[in-house]
Formats: sequence, C-alpha cells, structure tokens
Amino acid sequence: MKPSLKQDNYPLKKVILFLASQNISLFGSNVVGFAIIWHITLQTSSGKWVMAFTICSTLPQVLISLWAGVWADRYNRKYLIMLSDTFIALATFGLAVAFWSGYEKLELLLAVSVIRSLGGGIQVPAVSALFPQIVPVEKLTRIQGINQTLNSVLLLLSPAVGGLVLGTVGIFWAFLLDVITASLAVIVLSFIQVEKVARKSEKTSVLTELRQGLAYSFNHKLLRLILIGFGLSVFLITPAAVLTPLLVERTFGGEVWRLTANEMVWTIGSLVGGFFVSLKGEFKDKILTAAICLVAFGVTFALLGIAGNFTLYLLIMGISGFFMPLIATSQTVLIQEIVEPTIMGRVFSLVQIVAGSAMPVAILLFGPLADMVSIGSILLVTGVMLVAVGIWYRLAAKGAGLTNR
Repeated sequence: MKPSLKQDNYPLKKVILFLASQNISLFGSNVVGFAIIWHITLQTSSGKWVMAFTICSTLPQVLISLWAGVWADRYNRKYLIMLSDTFIALATFGLAVAFWSGYEKLELLLAVSVIRSLGGGIQVPAVSALFPQIVPVEKLTRIQGINQTLNSVLLLLSPAVGGLVLGTVGIFWAFLLDVITASLAVIVLSFIQVEKVARKSEKTSVLTELRQGLAYSFNHKLLRLILIGFGLSVFLITPAAVLTPLLVERTFGGEVWRLTANEMVWTIGSLVGGFFVSLKGEFKDKILTAAICLVAFGVTFALLGIAGNFTLYLLIMGISGFFMPLIATSQTVLIQEIVEPTIMGRVFSLVQIVAGSAMPVAILLFGPLADMVSIGSILLVTGVMLVAVGIWYRLAAKGAGLTNR
C-alpha cells in the first residue's frame, strides 16, 4: 500500500520557491563545473588532469551517499540542503580568494572539487526525499516534469555562461558566481516551512540505519527491480553519453560546431521531453513508461552507431534526448510513491550510489574498447542490449505482479 503524505492543499508558493532555490543552485554549480574543467584543459592539455578532476568531482559524492541518506532521514531535510549549499559556497569562496591572491594551483582546484562533491552527495538524497513532503502525491509527476524542463534549460545555458565568464573576466568570477547563486538558493529555501519527518522508532547507530536502508531496498520487490534496472540502464547508456563526441570527431569531422551541436540537440530533446511531462502530469503505468523509454534509447543509440549522415545523426540524438525526462521522472516519482517517508533519504542515496558506480565502471570498460573497435559498433551492441533490458524490465514486473504502478 502506498504511504500517504498529508496534504491539506496544494502549496504552490512553497513548490515554486523550492524549485527556484534548487535550480539557482544547480545553475551556479554547472557554470563553475564547466569553467573548472575548461580551465584545467586549457592549462594542461592533459587527459590525466581531466581524469583526476572527474574522479575528484564524482567519487566523493558516491562515497558519502549512504551516510547522507541516513542524515536525510534523521534531520530536517531543508536544513540539510541549506547546510550543504553553504558548505559548498564557503569552499568555493575560499578558492576564489586563493586565486585572487595569485595562488592558482591546480591541486587546489582538485581539493575543492572533492569538497564540492561531498556537499553535493549530502544534498542530492535530501532534495529527492523532500519533494514528497511539499508536493501532493498526485502532482509529483507534473512538478518533476517542470523541474526536468528547468534543468534542461540550465544545462543548455550553463556551458555558454561558463565559457563567456572564463573567456572574458576569468575563472575567479566564475567562482564568485557560484558563491552568489548558492547564497541566493539558501536565502530562497529559508522562506519555506518544512517539518522534520516523524520517525516511528528511536534513532539507532548510523551503521544500523544503513543496514536497515539496504535491507528495506533489497527486500522490497518493486524497489529491488527498479534499482537493478537502473544500474543496468546507466551502464548501457554510458557509451552514448560519453563516446558520442569522439564518434562525431571520427566519423563526421572535429569542427567545434559539430561537437557543440551534438551536445545541444540532446539537451533540446530533453527540454521538449520535460515540457511534455509537465503537460501530461501523470503516467498511469510508470513501469511500462520506463520500459518503453529503455527500448527507445536502445533503438536510437543503435541508429546513432550506423547513421551515415550528420543531419540524420543529430535528428536521432534529439529524439533520444526526449526520452530522458520521461524515464527519470517516472522512476523518481514511482520511488517517491512507494517508499515510506522515514526511509526515503536512504533509498535515494542508494539510487545515487548505483548511478555513480555504474557509469565509472562502464567508462573503464568502454573507454579502452573504443580504441580497439569502432564506437558505432559499441553503440549498436549496447543499443540492442538496452532494448533487451527494457523488455526484461516490463516482463519481470509483470511476472512479479507489479504492473500498473
């Protein structure tokens, strides 16, 4: 039976403020993230340094996620989000002061990236778990669709703003922009009244609550199926997410406009998909929706691998981007509907760990493989496998009596 969250009315003002705060924070983080990676690239032209930054900005987030989930269930999630944003802002401000003083060591960039990643790891489960507290269950899909649309718009703008700031006034101002947006996000969120979720039992040790979260997730038939399907899909989507710029360079040419177009059409497709979700407002069968999206990903990724014309390639890429908000929203809302509020943070921390672990493992496999076989072949094979995962996901849910959810 689905847990019910008491909602006297639809707190539209609260939802608007929450979405505003999180997207303001996301925009600043994206801008400084692009500015840092481009600064490192321009300063070193080294793949090792880029890899080091990638590890420093992703691995800490994964490592702290389980503890972050416990904290999200123990404490007021609003204050946890505000503290993590403040933590990130202070670290970035210290970095800005160091660069302004002339101490522009790349090692310092990596150290602060670790701190920022830790803050993000604390924030993400709390944000996902907070949604059902302020949004009525029947409105979750629509609001998540609006949020996905806003995310796509910011993802479209962030590289341009990051490049503009870095190229005109320097990386110091990119750091300050992130400090300002994080501060604004904290101020906006402070106007929202959010109560701490009432717990059914007394607090135990962190390790005990970690074990409880893991046991709950893997003993819950539907949740276990979602996590397995999520891990498989992230692993198989990674080649299309990471290797397509290299595919474009090898197949169609390395002009900057081609690489830019490759990124933009996916984001535009995601923007349209998020708008569609916000208009639709609800998916009656979220498992079927996810299965269809996985099959669609598989077909489009396979077609990317054999597309011989760049215009056709871009069209297919845009179509594939359309399905990302659909699957992200349907599965996020499904988790928010079926999971008890008191354990929501730990469940979403596990989701974050699955995603954060599947992609690096996939990169370690498919990255070297791309130098031995054609990327088109990799996309073709992983596309077919994604179709199989989509079909399996639907059949497994049906076999376990978990359809129409």
